[in-house]
Amino acid sequence: MAERRHVDIAIIGAGIAGSALAAALSGNGLSIALVEAQSLARPGLPPERDLQHFDPRVSAITPRSRQLLETLGAWEAIDAYRQCSYTHMTVWDAEGTGAIEFDCAEVDAAALGHIVENRTIVNALQQRIEGCSDITTFGETRLLGCTRNGDAQQLCIELEGDTLLEADLLVAADGALSRVRDMMAFPTREWAYGHRAIVTTVQVEHSHRDTCWQRFLTSGPLAFLPLPGEDGRHYCSIVWSQREELVDDLLALEDQAFCDALEQAIEARLGKVMQCAPRFAFPLRQRHAIDYVQAGVALVGDAAHTIHPLAGQGINLGLQDVAVLAEEVLAGHAKGVDPGQLALLGRYQRRRKGENLLMMAAMDGFKALFEQQALPVRWLRNAGMRGVNQIGPLKQQLIRRAMGVG
Repeated sequence: MAERRHVDIAIIGAGIAGSALAAALSGNGLSIALVEAQSLARPGLPPERDLQHFDPRVSAITPRSRQLLETLGAWEAIDAYRQCSYTHMTVWDAEGTGAIEFDCAEVDAAALGHIVENRTIVNALQQRIEGCSDITTFGETRLLGCTRNGDAQQLCIELEGDTLLEADLLVAADGALSRVRDMMAFPTREWAYGHRAIVTTVQVEHSHRDTCWQRFLTSGPLAFLPLPGEDGRHYCSIVWSQREELVDDLLALEDQAFCDALEQAIEARLGKVMQCAPRFAFPLRQRHAIDYVQAGVALVGDAAHTIHPLAGQGINLGLQDVAVLAEEVLAGHAKGVDPGQLALLGRYQRRRKGENLLMMAAMDGFKALFEQQALPVRWLRNAGMRGVNQIGPLKQQLIRRAMGVG
């Protein structure tokens, strides 16, 4: 017979968004279940700083997101392990002379953001929630089904291992291919970009100078993101968005040939690209849920929206989803309001949907603009970049917006 238990909130997915939400809700008199299909055992993070020991997936954490991680008690562990603060950003057009330079000094900030390996963030958040008596974790446990208890708002969640959870609020934090979103029939608007992103770690000849480097090519943007070095060795994480038809050939190159292609694509701004780690590629697709909520159900992070990675804003939007949903749930709980009440969840949606749509539209606009090869468009694009670079107040506003503090 299946084990049946009641929790106030069930979170499906223990990645960055799901673990952050569990941490944000903990300690406030709510019972929480955190369910993850993968193992929740925290493996030791490798101390070595070399090509074979960096996580190929990294995130550009804004100061706003860092503040949230500090509030959740996770940033100290991240900082103690490793992260790379970046103080400068250089963006330029491959088809002209347009360029923009962003520097933290222009807005009197210590840094524009931080490049952090994804597994480091998850590890720190899971360390934070270990031992929390109000959080029950289910690792290596797949979600089998979600149904409503008759006409009631309460959700019945079927898990592997003959476990049934009854929850007042079910939160989908299970990523872009969310099973919860599909099971609960949330409609989405989505389309493929026709690109895949190649990610890897590279060793470069010269220091990255705590700078994010991004070149817009007609085939897609290429970013070199700074990583902490050691013993005079310099490392960057790369995200190279390429048209679908070009990716397999790049993945098939010998390592040296791939390094040479990277070096040429970034115009050797960091000298030679000396070595690369194994390469991975994942498809790029925009996806946005028409609604983030139903009675008793909420979507957060990639389950609600995915965008092009050219500005690294995806994880930051997801963390702000978490912050707002936790704030609304805890404010309601203090007043005795059920966490799955649609009016409460509607406030979360109203506060987040507009900001997410605005960022998605901006990223799509940038992508479309830099793909244009018509000479008049290229001239206007480059003139615009040079103009923005010379207008201090406008540039300061853009910097603050990118930092999440505008």
